[in-house]
Amino acid sequence: MALTRHNHFVPKLYLKNFATDSDEVLEYCILVSHPNIPIWKPVNIAGTGYEKNLYTRIVRGEEADDIEQWLNREFESPAKEPFQKVLADRELTQGDWKILVRFLASQIVRTPAFLIKNLPIWNRIAPELLDQKKKDFEASLRETKESGEKIIYNDVPHREYSFMKIDRTELPDEKKVRFTRKLLVGRGLWFYMMKQTLTNTLKVLYKHKWAILEAPSGLGWFTSDDPVICLNFRTESDYDFNGGWNRERAKILFPLSPRHLMFTEIGANSYPRQVPSRYHARLFRRLIAEHAHRSIYSSAEDGKIPQLKPRVVDAKAYLNERALWAAWYEDQSRAEQAL
Repeated sequence: MALTRHNHFVPKLYLKNFATDSDEVLEYCILVSHPNIPIWKPVNIAGTGYEKNLYTRIVRGEEADDIEQWLNREFESPAKEPFQKVLADRELTQGDWKILVRFLASQIVRTPAFLIKNLPIWNRIAPELLDQKKKDFEASLRETKESGEKIIYNDVPHREYSFMKIDRTELPDEKKVRFTRKLLVGRGLWFYMMKQTLTNTLKVLYKHKWAILEAPSGLGWFTSDDPVICLNFRTESDYDFNGGWNRERAKILFPLSPRHLMFTEIGANSYPRQVPSRYHARLFRRLIAEHAHRSIYSSAEDGKIPQLKPRVVDAKAYLNERALWAAWYEDQSRAEQAL
């Protein structure tokens, strides 16, 4: 089977909900290299929302797209029928809601925006992680020694993700063994966090009361390359996008089509399928636009979006960013091999 190299972090299955019959969406780019670039550009859903080799990794010396295949098998493909039901305004079963929640969770953690946001956090807490792993390992060694069992040396838990290494050095003169841990903050840690989140943490999302909110006339929903908004909302001028998946009163918004938006308020009673007020619809549209990373996708040109999310014209920043993504796979592969 051919390796999947164009890794769509905004799946084609999802973008199709905002597309024309010719499978095109209108893309508004937030960072551009020149002011003459059109505000809106029609693009095929297969030609946007991806980076080359974003999820490709090296497994036992061979290139592998197992992350891409796992995301497709477990989160994307199952969503096809629930999406069709939403678009047709058909009733959703409990199983349909679970599939949609799983798809929503995957769209939070698989995007470049999530990676860029979390890399500084992971770098900051890396020493704490290493220290905790050291304490856990030493406690395990003491327990093993006290029980008289044979010490089984294991390089790294989840070592297939190539983000941590334990070096074992014999010190015969001191009759000791030294263990040294190294943590690589990058692709492997991202994949590990993605796998942990989508197999364990997402279960809290099943508990919430979800609803579909329909767009009022003339205020249709659009989406972006970072489409799920986890919102802490206090007032119209005081809010942030750091809402926890189980934090009381946090809100989660996810546009599903120009007419349908998936919504929950954590800890609140269930919402009926309804049309929100025009005030709330305008607020939601503003939040969707502000949360976008580099692209906004719409089924039609929307004159309000450039006001909600002004684009940045900066050739140097644009070229630097494209160069970083072009080098992503090789840079990460070299770092993992060095580890």
